[in-house]
Amino acid sequence: MLFKRSSAARGAVTQADPNTPLVSMQGIEKVFPQGGGQAFVLRRIALDITPGEFVSIMGPSGAGKSTLLHIMGMHDHAWTGEYRLLGQPIHALAARDRAALQKRTIGFVFQAYHLLDDLTVYENIELPLSYRDVPRSERQSIVADVLDRFGMVAKKDLFPNQLSGGQQQLVGVARAVVANPAVILADEPTGNLHSSQAQEIMELFKRLNDQGTTIVQVTHSEANAAYGSRVIRLKDGYIQAS
Repeated sequence: MLFKRSSAARGAVTQADPNTPLVSMQGIEKVFPQGGGQAFVLRRIALDITPGEFVSIMGPSGAGKSTLLHIMGMHDHAWTGEYRLLGQPIHALAARDRAALQKRTIGFVFQAYHLLDDLTVYENIELPLSYRDVPRSERQSIVADVLDRFGMVAKKDLFPNQLSGGQQQLVGVARAVVANPAVILADEPTGNLHSSQAQEIMELFKRLNDQGTTIVQVTHSEANAAYGSRVIRLKDGYIQAS
C-alpha cells in the first residue's frame, strides 16, 4: 500500500458503488458569447466513468479538455445538461451543496501546482482534511503517514518556493489524495516538469490507481495516456472516441 487511511478519514468521503458510474454526463454543453452570437466549447457530451478507472482526456488545443474537467470538478457551473457524481444530480444542486460535495469527494492536481505559498508542505497537505472536519489529532497522524510514504518527512517545514517543480507537484498529489477522495482530477499534471519528474508523477498515479483510486487526467502526452485504462478524445467540443 502507498499509504493507509484512518477510519475517520474514510468516513468523511462518500464511497463509490462499483456497479454504478462514478461520473455520468448526458447532453453536457458549454457556450461562450462571441460577437453577436455564441461559440460552443462542448457539444452533446455523453460520458460515464466507473469507479477504479484511469481515464485520459486528449485532443488538440481548444478542444474543450480542461473545460470538461472543470465541469466534472464543479469549478465551472455555467453549462447545460445533466451531470451526476456518485448518483448526486450536480445540475440540480444548490451552490452550497455542490461545494460541500466537491470538498468531500474530489482531489485536484493542477499543472501549476496551486500550492499555497504561505503554508508549509505539511500545512498544504493537511488543508483538505480540515475541509472534511477530520479531528486535529487524527489529521496529524494521517499527514505524518503521507509524508513518510511520499518520502517528504525532511521537507515538511519547507515552503513551496523552497522546492523544485517535481517536489511541488509531489506535494500537490499528496494533498489531492490525503483525504481519500472518490476521484482525482488532474489537469496536465506533468506539463511543467522535466521528463524524469513527469515519469515519477505518472508512476505514482499508476500505483494509486492500482490500489483503487479513480483518476481522470487531461493530457497532451500519449506516453502519459498509456498509464491509464481508457482515452477519451475531444475535437471541436465533441467526443470523437471513448
